[in-house]
Amino acid sequence: MSFRLTFYTTGLLLMLLGMMMLIPFVVEYADGHANAYAFLYSAMICVYFGGSLFFANQGMFARFNLREGFVLTTVSWLTLSFAGALPFYFSDLNISFTDAYFESISGITTTGSTILSGLDYMSRGVLLWRSMLQWIGGIGIVAFGIVLFPFLKIGGMQLFQTESSDRSDKILPQSRQLVGRLVLVYFLLSVFCFVTYFLLGMTFFDALNHAMTTLSTGGYSTHDSSFGYFHSSSMQIAATFFMFLGGVPFVLIVKYMFLGQFTFHKDKQVQGFFFIVLVATIVMASWLWINGKYGLFDSVVLSSFNIVSVVTTTGYATVDYTLWGTFLIAVFFFLTYLGGCAGSTSGGVKIMRLQVVFLAMKQQINKLIYPNGMFCSAYQGRRIDADLGTTVMAFVSLYVMMNVFLTFGLSWVGLDIETAFSGAATAIANVGPGIGDTIGPAGNFASLPDSAKWLLSLGMFLGRLEFLTVFVIFTPSFWEL
Repeated sequence: MSFRLTFYTTGLLLMLLGMMMLIPFVVEYADGHANAYAFLYSAMICVYFGGSLFFANQGMFARFNLREGFVLTTVSWLTLSFAGALPFYFSDLNISFTDAYFESISGITTTGSTILSGLDYMSRGVLLWRSMLQWIGGIGIVAFGIVLFPFLKIGGMQLFQTESSDRSDKILPQSRQLVGRLVLVYFLLSVFCFVTYFLLGMTFFDALNHAMTTLSTGGYSTHDSSFGYFHSSSMQIAATFFMFLGGVPFVLIVKYMFLGQFTFHKDKQVQGFFFIVLVATIVMASWLWINGKYGLFDSVVLSSFNIVSVVTTTGYATVDYTLWGTFLIAVFFFLTYLGGCAGSTSGGVKIMRLQVVFLAMKQQINKLIYPNGMFCSAYQGRRIDADLGTTVMAFVSLYVMMNVFLTFGLSWVGLDIETAFSGAATAIANVGPGIGDTIGPAGNFASLPDSAKWLLSLGMFLGRLEFLTVFVIFTPSFWEL
């Protein structure tokens, strides 16, 4: 298998990332901050090495195939995570490359875990770059590539699927056209979110950053107290709405905006997603109100905001919800694993997979009751074939296994069981804050040893690419001609 297309595409993505570094460079230069040179040097490095890969591998390419997509997806995410760390490392943050890489991969995988503190006094360019990384990672770097690279229009949708889990029908004639519309919708919703935040009282800079990290379900903020800095119920309600949009299949939004087809209420994923959020909000708000924590209105607003933030794997926090009691801590920890819908920007297991697992369990119970019966499960009006069932079961099994292995690894390097267990869960689910005093909503990951940060970085990477995309590359049969 030739790697020319992988090198060529990675080089182009690297150059694009380098050029995007010029945006925070301009901001820092306008502010008269020395960090401007950190972004300039990083941009030059990315453009140089990206350009070398790009121009050295120009020419005719073999027909694009899915195997090439797996390699390209893995290589591009690793390369750009490394490149994204350069401005952090060269800046006045005075952090190690381990910390810089952790911040970068947490951003680009839209996890939202951070090692940084003092955000309220940090330079605007660094804050902007964190938000930009999450905005880029939200829609997927390779999805951008499909729109930009004409040579990927054959089989392009396969490449988009290797990182997004989207198995939606082709609602538009060409996969490249579909992904182009997805990116356009993502951009328009980000602008709408920015305008909403700005009109509700955020500064221009805060509104811009939070719009990028809301639609990407990333959760980076420009303040140490996260979204709790704003003390505004209207902003929390708006954020809840846009985080929820980030958790629904973007294909449905494309259908509505470009084809006029409103099908959200018919989609099984959205139904399940809305049901889980509604039930969890009612339970949590009732508990907070009955126990006198807050008034009824504040209980509903706080509950819905934090539940949607965790379920969509955004990771914003308005309060330290670990102080609400052990029952609600257990609820939040369970919600950490769920995630939004397939085809959204959120992480986690995804609602679709949970629904397929439930249908498989129901079918197996029926077989036990009626051994000679013939049963067929359907999802979204279509029969669940053996391939889909096997893929879902394999993913769920890998998800559980990786949580166990990562928990053991974090415990082995010295983390207590609470921090190790919740850290593994939040990394693989790409949520952000964990549970406990160290990495909970009121803390961050700075105090963890470097070995733990590299393990968590691996967990974030595997969770974002959903395991199989990466693991398949390490099988001998993958490299056979």
